[in-house]
Amino acid sequence: MEKFKIEFLVHCSPSILYNMISTPSGLSEWFSDDVNIKGDQYTFLWDDSEEVATLVRQKKGEYIRFHWEEHDEEDTYLELRIKIDELTKEVALIVTDFADEEDVEEAKMLWENQINDLKHVVGS
Repeated sequence: MEKFKIEFLVHCSPSILYNMISTPSGLSEWFSDDVNIKGDQYTFLWDDSEEVATLVRQKKGEYIRFHWEEHDEEDTYLELRIKIDELTKEVALIVTDFADEEDVEEAKMLWENQINDLKHVVGS
């Protein structure tokens, strides 16, 4: 698995963005069709599929990190991190994810589509 990181400017407040990346209602508006939580287990539902991720770590207002159950490698994760530029106060979302080497470009394009959905939802 290859790690990749991409950054997207999102024109909304950090608190709104954190809500969109950390709550079932927020995630289901742009990331998946529905999200169910039991403890640290997040079940993400799409049309005909579901994937389970464990909440590994989070810091309120800053980031959230998941580990997908289907990934055997313990050191792989999905992290959504909010970055605020100290000078311009621009808000960015940094996505860190993993994909097979031959799938990285496709995964990046998928994230661009997902983040465009997120921007649409928050009016960015």
